[in-house]
Amino acid sequence: MAAAADKSKKTDKDAPAKSGRPILIIALVAVLAAGAAGGGVWYFTRQPADAKPVKADAPAKKAALPAPAQYFALEPAFVVNLSGPVDGPRYLQVEVQLMTRDPAALEAIKTHAPAIRARLLMLLSQVSPDQIADVAGKQKLQATALAEVQKVLKAETGSNGADDLLFTSFVTQ
Repeated sequence: MAAAADKSKKTDKDAPAKSGRPILIIALVAVLAAGAAGGGVWYFTRQPADAKPVKADAPAKKAALPAPAQYFALEPAFVVNLSGPVDGPRYLQVEVQLMTRDPAALEAIKTHAPAIRARLLMLLSQVSPDQIADVAGKQKLQATALAEVQKVLKAETGSNGADDLLFTSFVTQ
C-alpha cells in the first residue's frame, strides 16, 4: 500500500511543473507573433533604396477632371418615313441629345440647331428598317449622325463642337 501512495505523490509533484509549461509555450508563441508582425510592418512600410523621399508639405497632384458635360435636346423628336419595303416598320421616331464639354460649343449648337436638324432629317429618312434592326445598326446610325453634326459645326464654327450624340428614345412602327 505504501508503493501505491508513493506513485500518487510523484504525480502530485509533476502536476505543477507540467501546468507551467503550456503557459511558457503560449508566451513564447505570442512573443514570436509580435516580432513577426513588427517585421512585416517594417518591411511593407519601408521605402526602396532608389525611391525619392516624399515631402510632407508637397502638394498632391490631382488628376485633371474633364469639364462637366452639357446636353442640348434637339426638340421636337425626329419622325421620318423609313425607306424600303412596306412589310416592315415604316416610321422612325428618335429623340436626340447632343453632348459637349465646351460652353462655346453649346452656344454654337443652339445657334445652328436648324441646320443640324435638317442634316439629321435627311440622314434618318435614308435608313431602311433592316439597317436598324439590331444594336450594331443603331450604333452605326448614331456614329454617322454624330459625324453629320460635327460636319455642320466644323463648317460653321471651325470646330467639331459636339462630343457625343445620344438617342434618348428610339421607336420604329
